[in-house]
Amino acid sequence: MQIPFKKTSDGIILRVRVLPRSSKKGIEVIPEGLKVKLTAPPVDGAANEQLVEILSEAFGIRKSAFRILKGLSSKDKVVGVMGIDDMSDIHISFKLS
Repeated sequence: MQIPFKKTSDGIILRVRVLPRSSKKGIEVIPEGLKVKLTAPPVDGAANEQLVEILSEAFGIRKSAFRILKGLSSKDKVVGVMGIDDMSDIHISFKLS
């Protein structure tokens, strides 16, 4: 399944649903965007930090390219990925740990 995204002048925007305190980390493509399982709790930004780390690892893009634009304290987030034009060359490769 292709990852739904919106193109902007800076890069792209993804919709992400996070599931903090999961038993395993993982990413799933859903019709709305991505569902990301995090082992970190939603406390003091730990889940947001882990989200950026997981997305960076999965997409093979540096962490500094990711910005949480909306939903800092919500399970539903809007994440900006700066410096890429589209998702055609991006393939998720994520090893569950």
